[in-house]
Formats: sequence, C-alpha cells, structure tokens
Amino acid sequence: MKKLAFILVLLISFSSCKKETPKTSEDTSETQIEESQDQDPLIFPEEKNFKSLRQVTFGGDNAEAYWSFDDKQLVFQSNHTKWGVECDQMFLMDANETLSDSIAPPMLSTGMGRTTCSYFLPDNKHIIYASTHLGGENCPDVPTKENGKYIWPIYDSYDIFVADLEGNIVKQLTNEPGYDAEPTVSPKGDKIVFTSTRSGDLELYTMNIDGSDVKQITDELGYDGGAFFSPDGTKLIFRASRPKTEKEKKEYKDLLAQGLVEPSDMELFICNADGSDLRQLTFLGNANWSPFFHPSGEKVLFSSNFESDLGFPFNLYMIDIDGKNVRRVTHGKTFEAFPVFSNDGKYLVFSSNRNNGGTRDTNLFIAEWQD
Repeated sequence: MKKLAFILVLLISFSSCKKETPKTSEDTSETQIEESQDQDPLIFPEEKNFKSLRQVTFGGDNAEAYWSFDDKQLVFQSNHTKWGVECDQMFLMDANETLSDSIAPPMLSTGMGRTTCSYFLPDNKHIIYASTHLGGENCPDVPTKENGKYIWPIYDSYDIFVADLEGNIVKQLTNEPGYDAEPTVSPKGDKIVFTSTRSGDLELYTMNIDGSDVKQITDELGYDGGAFFSPDGTKLIFRASRPKTEKEKKEYKDLLAQGLVEPSDMELFICNADGSDLRQLTFLGNANWSPFFHPSGEKVLFSSNFESDLGFPFNLYMIDIDGKNVRRVTHGKTFEAFPVFSNDGKYLVFSSNRNNGGTRDTNLFIAEWQD
C-alpha cells in the first residue's frame, strides 16, 4: 500500500550576541546524569507532549477510557479475568487512583453479554454504554479472521443504555433491530452520536440526551464509526471505510451480512454535527482510527499504523483539521490508541502495550499534556 513519506526538518537558531562557555566532558556527564534522573521511565525520549505519564491499570485488556464532565472520574472497558469477567464490561475509577491487579473497581455494566463504548452524561451521575445482554447472558463469540483477514464483529444485539454509578440501568435509548453502539456525548451536553445498521449500512446518527430526535448523519457505503464531537459541539470526527471497486463493495456487503467488518483500511472524516460539509481528513493508507479532538478544536489526535508495512506498531499522531501537518506523538513499539483529552485539556488518557512485561496486556495511561 502506498505510504506517505515525511521529512523532519530541524530548525536550529544561533544568537550572534550571546556567547556560552563550552562544556567539559565532566560537565556533560553530570548533565546527562541529571537528565536521566529526571526522565520518566514510561515516556520515550521523543514524546515531548508528555510532561509526565502514569500507568493506572495492570493486566488484562483495558481500553476506551472516558472522563466525567468534571474530570474527576473515568469509565472504561476491561476483560480482566482477575476482576471476574470473561469479556468486556464497564468499570469506574477515580482519575487520580491506580487500580490493583487483583481488586476489581466498581463494575457499572450488568456483567452479562459484551459491552463497549461507555461515556459520561453531563450530570456526572450517569453513563451511557452499548451492551449485548438483551441478546444473551453469555459473552458472544469473537471471530478475529475471515479468509485470512482481520475482522471486527458487529453484533446485532447491541443496544445503548443509561446506567447510574451503582450499575443500575435506568433507561434504554435504542431498540431498533440491528447494531446500535459506539455512543459518545457532545461537550455541550445536548447530543449523542452513535453508529447503527438501521439503514442497512453502518452509518452515524445523532439523538438528544434522552434518546429523542434521531437523525441520520452519514449515508455513504462503508463503516462510519468511532465518532466524537469537537470541544464546541459543532463538528464530528470519525473513522470510515470507503469501498470503491465493485469487488470491494461486494466484499464489504458480504461481511456486513455476517455481522462483520474488516477494519484494516480506514481513514478519518470530519463534518459538521448535522452531517454537512463532510470531507475526508486523512489519505494515509492502512488503518487510521480512534480520533479525538485536541482541546483547541483545530487539531485531531488519532491512532494509526500508516508507517508500518506489517500492521504494527500503532502509534498516536496529530493532524490539523485542514488535513495538514501530520505529526507523530507517541513512539511505542506495538500499540497506542484510544486517546481522550480531559475536559480541561490538561491530561490525556490512552491505551498502550508499553510496560507490559512482554505480555499482550493493554493498560490505561494518563499523561500530563504539554503542547
């Protein structure tokens, strides 16, 4: 697949007025020791946007962590077997705590079926999330390959629910046949965006916080998902596949008919919150996904493997909303994804394989952000 090449230009400025005393080898050695002591061992040297970094989970697969509107808590999904679950369920934690490997935090989902994509509501007392539990108490099967291709399941038993912080479901927001999942909430607190197959394809929809006034946002063939609002609530950023040839379209439709999608070729798209002014943001190739707006609203942070020929690693990148200035943010060796800024813009939570002792564990990390 065609790749984009990037050239890093180093701009070095010299002052004609200021003279500095050259450092001796002894001075340099002391400086290096100081820098080594100051360097956070979890942060790779190139990761200049991270002022500090804290690992907050240990073991299992922990992902898609989202902040409460007051930035005091996080809700996330995990399949940590030591916490008594067999597939992804929703858990709650304080933003300043570090979770134990063996003591489970409060579980907010039912413990039945499989869940995905939780998000706080503006009152900080309720969350929304998608769950398959009405379709069965057991974890649904997880196909990972179809004809040698990596695939994602699109369970038609997913619906979107509201729960309180005691784990009680207080409302069901969707009840249409088919897949309804991936809900996120506008920072304005008025709208929810989600993905649904109710039209026969995977499209984006919005609804009011109470589930009313459902409107279809996208209508092109392909998987539209993982959408987030801009900080002012006026725009949406999301990932999408766009099969072009008749062969690609047939393959996409055949997989979707089986409740499957192939996520290996996705780009980022941006539009107004009502679906107008829709345009493709990235043209990078491979898989570009889990986008989230920078607090300025002028940039997007996302995960991508576009620089890889083998599918890995995935790292975090930044891009301007005009599609310019792609810049690498993380420098992990395997997997970095699901970046989400706190509402005050001071912190970034994301999922990573770093510091997992060579296992397959994916953990949550919170970085103190600096531009």
